[in-house]
Amino acid sequence: MQCGHALRQHARLHTARPGTDTGAMTDTTCLTGHLLIAMPAMQDPNFTRTVTYICEHTEQGALGIVINRPLDMDLGTIFDQLSLGSADPALARQPVLQGGPVHQERGFVLHEPEENTDQEFDATLAVTDAIRVTTSQDILSAMARGHGPRRAVVALGYAGWGAGQLEKELAQNAWLSVPATPQIIFDTPFELRWHESTRLLGFDPSTLSHQAGHA
Repeated sequence: MQCGHALRQHARLHTARPGTDTGAMTDTTCLTGHLLIAMPAMQDPNFTRTVTYICEHTEQGALGIVINRPLDMDLGTIFDQLSLGSADPALARQPVLQGGPVHQERGFVLHEPEENTDQEFDATLAVTDAIRVTTSQDILSAMARGHGPRRAVVALGYAGWGAGQLEKELAQNAWLSVPATPQIIFDTPFELRWHESTRLLGFDPSTLSHQAGHA
C-alpha cells in the first residue's frame, strides 16, 4: 500500500477549509460532500449498486471513494505491511474498502475531524465540517497507536471523472445524489449502505426502475 499525496497528484485535490471555493461550479451543481448512488440499471461492474462519497467535484472533474465494497483484507494487514503494530485488535479486524478502480495501490482514509486539535496530518482535505479525507501515512501510524480519529474507514483506490463526465452521467440517470451523513459512512453496515443512502432521498429503494431514464 502506498500513501502520500495521492489526492493532489492524481486528482487535483488540495487542502481546503470547509466551504472554500474549489472551482467555478455553483452550489446547485457541486456534489462535493454528497453520496453518489448507482441506479439499478448501472452496467459498469465497477459501480454496480455502489455508494460513492464525493471528496471533490469541480469543473475540472470529480473524485470519490466507494464506501460499500469491503475487500478481503483488514486493517491489520495494512498495519503489518507498514510495520505498524496495532494497539486495538478490534481496529485491526476492520475491513478495508475497495475505493474505486483507479490507483488501487493508493490509500485513502475517510474520517471525522480530530478531537485533538493539536494533531494534524500531512495531507488532509476537509471535505465538510464533519468529514475529512487523508492520504498520508501518518494517520495510519496514529490509528495503530490508538491516537487516530474516533471514527475512520480506510480504502484502496478511488473513482475519478474527467471534466463534464459526471454531469453527463447524471443527466443520463446513471446516478442519484444526496448529501452524505457520517452515519452512512461510519456506522451503517456495508451491505445496507445502498438501501439506506437511497432512503435519505425519501423513498423506498424498491421503487427504483431498472431502466435508465425512468427512475
